[in-house]
Amino acid sequence: MSSSTVSGATGRGRRSPHTARHTTRRRNLGVLLREVHRDGAVSRTELADRMGVNRSTILTLIAKLAETGLVREETSATTGRAGRPSLVVRPETGQVYVLAFDVAVDRVVAARVGLGGAVLERREAARRRGGDDLDEIVDVLAGFGNALVDVAPAGAKCVGVGASYCGLIGAADGKVRLEPTTGWTELDFGPALARRLGLGLPVTVGNEAHLGALAEFERGAGVGSRNLVYLHGDVGVGGGIIVGGRLLDGDEGYAAEVGHMIVNPYDGRPCMCGSRGCLEAEVGEPALLEAAGRTGGPIGREGVRAVVRAAENGDAAARRALDTVGDWLGIGVANLINLFNPGVVVFGGMLSEIYRGAASRVNTRVNESVLHVHRERVALRTAALGYDSTLAGAAELGFAALLSDPLAALAP
Repeated sequence: MSSSTVSGATGRGRRSPHTARHTTRRRNLGVLLREVHRDGAVSRTELADRMGVNRSTILTLIAKLAETGLVREETSATTGRAGRPSLVVRPETGQVYVLAFDVAVDRVVAARVGLGGAVLERREAARRRGGDDLDEIVDVLAGFGNALVDVAPAGAKCVGVGASYCGLIGAADGKVRLEPTTGWTELDFGPALARRLGLGLPVTVGNEAHLGALAEFERGAGVGSRNLVYLHGDVGVGGGIIVGGRLLDGDEGYAAEVGHMIVNPYDGRPCMCGSRGCLEAEVGEPALLEAAGRTGGPIGREGVRAVVRAAENGDAAARRALDTVGDWLGIGVANLINLFNPGVVVFGGMLSEIYRGAASRVNTRVNESVLHVHRERVALRTAALGYDSTLAGAAELGFAALLSDPLAALAP
């Protein structure tokens, strides 16, 4: 069959007017649903303005999405012109959902996330550092996922599955090419989880920092900025960079491994990558706990929070540790600002805790080392979505097919 026949083209490769209209309509349905999914409540007029279509077209699109159970119209609390109530379009959060999974170094999370991004229900379990295997992780997550599906309302439909993983993820196949903290390589995590879930849906996998960046850009601390740098702390340091509204992914999907940017090449701490003085080696959880003299105490989030609390309460060792780590973090952030000129730098995961405790040191380094023209507008913020940034990003992977072509995604 020729390519022109596949596309429904006529004559010399041109599509028929009917086919063109049909394609445009399906694309516009996805665009409209994406706007409502992201913003939660949008008026007809605003949707028409954003999409550049007339009132008749927007009404037709809204009616179609409402017919399929994806959106509803309701009266806004504010009024429209001449004091009349204004109608807004909202996502039907309870009717369509995805499963989102987050595999971090020391915990795994599963959630049922409704259209519009609301976390409807979740499950969470601790993960032993280096003490589990792929089958064990998949079994736990599949059990969580099936339980979440079982308690979903009758008639609600799961339209996708997305997962955030703390490792290098291949763009072409979604394979976990490397999990640095365990040394695992070439993990078919997505296919294995899809088989165990048994929902007939693929599991789309992404790097945790990339997904955190996308979530904070769309729904969190980066809303309104076209250029964002996201730094994620989870023992080590990962990065996600948004340039002109698009994720910087690299040729194979491994871009923005900012944790392995060398900031202290001469007497730096050894890094698990084999180098010395990498950003994550100087500012990660092990560096902070060692500098604070707390290597035998709590680890993970609680360990980092304990250091920050101790510094706030006058513990001199904890204060020195945060100042040292904050200094190296500031150097890394200054380099990234000079390189990418972002509107906002977001600290997520455990780095949000470290930044809160070392903000003055980080800001001093930024003020000293960043070009004035870059420093004028950049904002440094902690993740607005908290520790759920990566989970929210995983949910967006699950929604991708629905937001691209709603009618196809809902077809039996």
